[in-house]
Formats: sequence, C-alpha cells, structure tokens
Amino acid sequence: MRVLSCLLVLFLLAPLAGAAEQAPPFPVLQVQPEPVVWQRWFDGTVEAVNKSTVSAQIAGRIEEINFDVDDEVPQGAILIRFRAREQQAELDRAKANLAEAEARAREAENEFRRIRDVYKRKLVSKSDMDRASATWKAAQARLKAARSAVARAEEKLEHTVVRAPYSGIVTERHVEVGESVTVGQPLMTGISLESLRVSVSVPQTYIHTVRAAGTATVTPPGEDAAPIASDKLTVFPFADVHSHSFTVRVQLPPGQKGLYPGMLVKVAFPTEPKQRILLPQGAVVRRSELTAVYVLDADGRVRLRQLRLGRHFGDRIEVAAGLQPGERVALDPIQAGIYLKTQR
Repeated sequence: MRVLSCLLVLFLLAPLAGAAEQAPPFPVLQVQPEPVVWQRWFDGTVEAVNKSTVSAQIAGRIEEINFDVDDEVPQGAILIRFRAREQQAELDRAKANLAEAEARAREAENEFRRIRDVYKRKLVSKSDMDRASATWKAAQARLKAARSAVARAEEKLEHTVVRAPYSGIVTERHVEVGESVTVGQPLMTGISLESLRVSVSVPQTYIHTVRAAGTATVTPPGEDAAPIASDKLTVFPFADVHSHSFTVRVQLPPGQKGLYPGMLVKVAFPTEPKQRILLPQGAVVRRSELTAVYVLDADGRVRLRQLRLGRHFGDRIEVAAGLQPGERVALDPIQAGIYLKTQR
C-alpha cells in the first residue's frame, strides 16, 4: 500500500515537472518573420522653390534702392524706385485728354438726344439726324481711346516702382543708384525660405521603388535634427544621359527652420516590405566578437546560440542568420545565463 501511494505521488508530480520545464523563470519570445521596410539613403541638396530675378519693365534711371544682399524683404515691399517725372507727366496729359473727351462725349450725346427729339416731330432732316449720331459715336470712340491712354500711362508709372513678388531674402543686387537701365535688365535676385524642396539624384536601379513608395524622409545635418517626412514627390520623366540617374524632388512642409538652399541632407526612400526576423536589442549578448542569444530548446534546456545580425530598426535588430521561425529566445539574457548554470 505504501509503494502504491508513492507511485501515485510521482504520477501526480510528473506533469508539474514538465510544466516547470515549459515555463522558465524569464520571459521568452517565439520569433516569427514579419514584413520589414528597408530604406535606401541618398544625398540631397536643399533648394528654394521660389527663386526669381526681377527685371526692369521700363527704361530709366534708378533713383532709390531700399534693400541689399542678405536683407529680409516682406511681400509687396518696394525694392527699387525709378525716376518717374516723364511717366507722371504722361499720365497727367492722358488724364487731361480724358477729361476733355468726357466733356465732348457728353456734349455730343446731348446734341444727339436733342436732334432725335426734333427729328421725331419731323422738324429736321434725316441727314441732320445721321450727322448727330455719327458725332456722338465718334466722341464715344475718342473717350474710349482716352481711357485706354490713361490706363497705359498708369501702368508705365507703376513700372517705375519695383515690388517684391514674395517674402524672402535678397541674394544678388545687379544695379546701383543713379544707373540707367534698359527694358529687361536684371535688377535683383531673391529666394523665399518659406517653401523649400530637396533635389536627389536616384540611380535607375531604384527609381521604380521610389515611384511606387511615393514617400521620403529627409534628415537635416546635426545630431539633434528631427527627420522630416514628405509624401509630395516629383520624379523627372527622364534620366541623365551621363549618370543614368533620375532627379527626384521632395517637397518639404512650409516653414522649415534651420534649412537653407545649398545645404546637404540625407534622404531615405522606403523599399518594398521583406520578411525578416527581428529581435529586441536587449536580448542580444555581446562578448568581445561574439554576438549571440539564449535559445530555449524543445526539451526546455537553454543554449547560447551565435547569430549574424543585420540592420537596426529602432530598438530592434535584424537576424541575418542563426535563428529559425518558431524558436524561442530569452528576452532577459542575464536571467537566462543564470538559469543555464543551474542546468549544468
């Protein structure tokens, strides 16, 4: 009877012993492949979207220059003012001619209405009526021409003042005060820092991946620089005949601080997802040149397994070789190492 009781106790404790082997005193991770998006990195150059050179719309002498190189300019500010005496005089003459044309048009209209009323009573001839009508129409035509002359004169006078087309910074000044310029001559060049983009040269090998992804991440220089995500890409429809690379423009969100045209930045384009095994970096044991993890076998024993690692993905790292899907890895290598010593 006593032997039977011992056998019964051993029978009941056997499952508990197996359960102990199945539940080690440290957390484990059963690894499985998961889709991982890699990134291809390229060098890019920051560009200003708005960069322009204002040119002279009239011929004349420069009387005033209000901004110089490196000056910040608000939109609509007066950059350059031309001498405007001739244009002002032309506008005054045009306005005087307009006033005269308006007076003559009113006089011709009144005369036409008077002749029309008299003609209805059969007191004047048809030729008198036609003559009054023609005089009124001619006066209206002269009035229209006078108004057009005033508009042209106002436009010429307006061209004596050169305004900034957008807010930005002056990068070049091409003229001096007192200088006589001709129509089309460059006056000032400027850029806007509100709207920036990055130009990247992408080899033809990766251009299809870039087109399919449609997104990019720009990393400015500096350790504390935060990456900038963008989903506004412009891919040139042709490649350079010498480098066989495509130009890709990445539009940056407005108002970026610390970025200036000409700066070199890093641009990452995501690739197609690939199945990879990833591990938390805290689970990896590094001893000199050894890189390994503690693996829990099917029989519940812990073994140290050497690995070949790949790329970093945040706080996780890719396993290039050394693990198979479904295997269990210790997440706490210190506790796993202690447990391994107890097995010996």
